[in-house]
Amino acid sequence: MVYTQESHFRKPALLTADEVSDCESRHPEGMTSAQIVNVFSSRGIRFSEATLRKYIQQGLLPRSQRVGQKGKHKGSRGMYPATTIRQINEIKRLMSMDYTIEDIQQHFALVDGELEELRAILDRIIRKLEKSVKAAVQQGLVNTAVAKQLVEAADTAKQLIGQLEKTAGQIRERAHVARDAI
Repeated sequence: MVYTQESHFRKPALLTADEVSDCESRHPEGMTSAQIVNVFSSRGIRFSEATLRKYIQQGLLPRSQRVGQKGKHKGSRGMYPATTIRQINEIKRLMSMDYTIEDIQQHFALVDGELEELRAILDRIIRKLEKSVKAAVQQGLVNTAVAKQLVEAADTAKQLIGQLEKTAGQIRERAHVARDAI
């Protein structure tokens, strides 16, 4: 690659929404810190494991979950939800708009990753319950009223996530408006 003075100083582009979604779908089990760093560094975006740890300590990102490795004496490794990529991308976007880490901590509800994680968890729970309810109804262990309760619970879960997304969006919008007014 030939570097001109203009291309040398151009900021690397952040991940697109499609790239973030693709990354999340390729890693449903989660990602290691090295994988996360590689996603950004492969795009020329400065991001290190030290920065990842800093964002976690500041409460901007979730902590990893320890996951055991298969095989004798393999131990475990820390896995982050794949949605961590989305949150880092948003933090980087806000910082490119001259927001500080302190601004982001105080004024932005960066919960998109957690909401996606919650949605996935609720979807898994509902699917498991649907299988159990179907089998229980077929065996005559429960009546169809239980199936209706599950449909209502799924609707309630969907509404809850929608309300939380709306609230987070309103907080972000108000923070942008307040910042622009300064």
